[in-house]
Amino acid sequence: MTKLYKRYNLLIQLIILIVSYFFIINQVFWKQDLPALVKALETDLSSPDFLRTLVFVVLLMAVNWMLEAMKWQKLISKIEKVSLLQSVVAVLTGVTISSFTPNRVGEYFGRAFILKKASHIEGILITILGSMSQLLITFLTGSLAFLIFLPVFMPGAEFVRGYLYYSFMAVVVFFDVLLLGLFFNLSFLSTWKERILQNNLNRIRRFFRVFTLYSNAELWVVMAFSFARYIVFSTQYILLLHALGVNIPFHYGYLMISLIYFVMAIIPTITLTELGIRGSVAIYFFSFYFSPLTAVSAELNLGILMASVLIWVINLGLPAVAGSIFLFRLQFFRNNET
Repeated sequence: MTKLYKRYNLLIQLIILIVSYFFIINQVFWKQDLPALVKALETDLSSPDFLRTLVFVVLLMAVNWMLEAMKWQKLISKIEKVSLLQSVVAVLTGVTISSFTPNRVGEYFGRAFILKKASHIEGILITILGSMSQLLITFLTGSLAFLIFLPVFMPGAEFVRGYLYYSFMAVVVFFDVLLLGLFFNLSFLSTWKERILQNNLNRIRRFFRVFTLYSNAELWVVMAFSFARYIVFSTQYILLLHALGVNIPFHYGYLMISLIYFVMAIIPTITLTELGIRGSVAIYFFSFYFSPLTAVSAELNLGILMASVLIWVINLGLPAVAGSIFLFRLQFFRNNET
């Protein structure tokens, strides 16, 4: 049986490796026409200032994923102790698998199947918990950014005036508080499953216990890691924009980037196909800042698009390739479970 499990593991590992590389090559080399993008950056790549910024942004990428690895290590420690290095491997492997799955759901499996002893299903649920904290930060910052964006950049709109705007603000704040309340009271899922699932599903019911393992203080630490990551990759985006000639003040840059990430979070996408969508959304929002000041030129749009492409290549493309090295550590079948 052990040999059969090894063969199944190897087969799935090879399939994931082939599919992930196909998607990465298809997106970067064919759809995005990498040679054309490199040619567009030819002048910038000869600039020492641009190269220094690029190196710094790559270093921030390492900080970004290290923060995520530290967050996952803390979360997963409730069911299995893993070293920081093992956590980094799990995170990168998750990025690789998420590259060809809708809304990055493959990330949950990529991390959980690194675990050697703990339940894979519990590992998946805990990974989802970590992703929920990151998504919550995106929703909170994005929704609050909309409250600032509307009166600043759309002051003439009818719904921005008087009671309509204040009512909208109240609804946004209410839902933000509701989401926070739900996140810090996830133990209700354990109570809910007791009522919904019958006794003959005891094995499924026990997995939900993971939502009762964390105190509010621990969840606040998880939120802090998620917010730190958010600041890091938003800063990367702004630095690349400035390096490519899109000179937007940092406070407006953070505002627009919050809106971009918010919209991207609610659009169903496959990670590698989101690149074109991300560029279009970025151009749309940044045009609100630049159009009243000057005509939005082709060069400006190109700078915004190139920054969107580079932030994807650095933050997702490179880690996906790096994670592929560790795919053969995944254990989809173990002798003690099916």
